[in-house]
Amino acid sequence: MKLNAPIGGHLNQSRWTEVLATFFYLGKVPYMKGTVGTLGAIPLVFLFGLGGTSVYVGLTFVFTLLAWMVCEAYEFSSQNHDSPEVVIDEVAGFLVAMVWMPYTWQAFLYTFIFFRVLDILKPPPISWVDREVRGGFGVLIDDVLAGLIVNFAMQFVYTQTDWLGVQYSF
Repeated sequence: MKLNAPIGGHLNQSRWTEVLATFFYLGKVPYMKGTVGTLGAIPLVFLFGLGGTSVYVGLTFVFTLLAWMVCEAYEFSSQNHDSPEVVIDEVAGFLVAMVWMPYTWQAFLYTFIFFRVLDILKPPPISWVDREVRGGFGVLIDDVLAGLIVNFAMQFVYTQTDWLGVQYSF
């Protein structure tokens, strides 16, 4: 199937790829594209969490696979590696960072800040992955790795301190 083959007669595959890669055009904002894209993940965290932990983990896994395919398709169509407007990778990374986290404002804020710091500064091993892994997988995997590192650190904070607040059940 050609990349520009019509789907449903209205939008072609290239257009859908752009919509998803930019996470519904959040990646088209003029400044702080990654930060805005990460903010776009917050409603998904709540939505995925409605089904409980297992559903959240499963949906995050499926979303990450979808993000990989979208990154591959976008890179193929644009012929650019890791275009700044692609923010679906930040969304996937933040979803990973929030696995098993409490739904408190402190957990969201600290996890968000820590994730953005790692995504921007790219310390090792994130910098190595970002530099060495090509293709759509390379676009995605540095953010997923940042999300994993953030999650591990925040799990320690959550279990060893009260810094992330108290989660109330409704």
